[in-house]
Amino acid sequence: MNRRNTSAVFGMMILAMGMGFAQENAPPSDSQATQQPVPAFGQENTPSTPITDNPPLSGMDLPSLQEHAAPLSYLQPGATFSQSATTNLQNTVGGGDAGSITRALGTLQLRRLWSHYDLALDYMGGAGYYARGGGGWRQLQSLAFAQKIEWKRGQLTLHDSFSYLPEGNFGAAYGALGSVGSGGIGAVPGGLFGGNVLGSLGLVPRILNISLAELSENLSPKSIVTATGGYTFSHFYGEDFNGTSFIGSSEITAMGGYNRILTAHTQVAAVYRYQGFDFSVVGTSFHSHVVQGMYGHRISGRMDLLLGAGPQITEIGTACTVLDVDPHCSLAPGGEPVGTIPDTRLGVAAQARLRYRFPKSSVNLQYERILSGGGGVFAGAQSDIVRFHLDRPLSRVWNLSTDFHTTTVCGH
Repeated sequence: MNRRNTSAVFGMMILAMGMGFAQENAPPSDSQATQQPVPAFGQENTPSTPITDNPPLSGMDLPSLQEHAAPLSYLQPGATFSQSATTNLQNTVGGGDAGSITRALGTLQLRRLWSHYDLALDYMGGAGYYARGGGGWRQLQSLAFAQKIEWKRGQLTLHDSFSYLPEGNFGAAYGALGSVGSGGIGAVPGGLFGGNVLGSLGLVPRILNISLAELSENLSPKSIVTATGGYTFSHFYGEDFNGTSFIGSSEITAMGGYNRILTAHTQVAAVYRYQGFDFSVVGTSFHSHVVQGMYGHRISGRMDLLLGAGPQITEIGTACTVLDVDPHCSLAPGGEPVGTIPDTRLGVAAQARLRYRFPKSSVNLQYERILSGGGGVFAGAQSDIVRFHLDRPLSRVWNLSTDFHTTTVCGH
């Protein structure tokens, strides 16, 4: 299909307030942080420095833009209020129903550190009010879990994220409510790992759950390999879009990468990724194979640049209908069409991300060209996603954030 949907969301005046209860002292500022001595490679009881200071490009972790920030165990409740404006409130094809969305959310974050273990729990829940189009009040829930187990040359990361949302999650995957300015501990960057529901249509309650496991191992002080596996499913609740039921989906993701640190600030990687999608429409599925080269550059903890691109081969299977005239289709004894029509396509997968931390604010500009589950309307889609995020603390308690997202979706 060649149908397209383009949506733009402008987040405005996002104010967040939180209280932290640290197990020790409050986290130090950049000027107060004490740099720890760098351990020898492979030293017992200490994780290897390349994983902590230069996380692999093919992994889930992002480099910190806060230099030498000392990690602490803490329990932090908080509250978030946001007011957003959107050019397509009902998320319809070609829609121009502009309106506003008001969200009020409570949050609770737990971080617990041991010598070789790192546990994080992140809950966010509340409601959003859609001012026009009959949207009214809608419930929002998100729960994320992450557990890291470290040893002298590597780490194992287990991650699970659940969300119940009234629409597609503009701003982040994995159930994190990134579009309201609080991605949380459990947020995972980008759509490389699956679970991305950007570009969905309609205001329909949906459940999204993603489970991930990732293994990182240092072959040397400058070489790291990663292996990631994940399973995602999405389910929609009983409402139709223009008389058509929404399409549930499940996705299996497998990714492996080799990362090489060239200098203290530069890293390259070669990545292979497999995505397998199955849909509630009987006989419909597709499989994708991507080989991608990646380049990352970081300067003094203030700037983080990532570039990646590579070929993408997609194998699509479409269920036969009574109108299909194809050798792969046939009729069952009852007269129903059976079979799947194969189709192979060659394309490009790409990503780019630039983050920069100013003395009192930070910006994030991101682009992704990925395959997604189709948001319940398409049985799979090619998605082009652009995001701009600006964050500035106003005080020790208040924070101002703004987001711009635009997504173009072409259904398979």
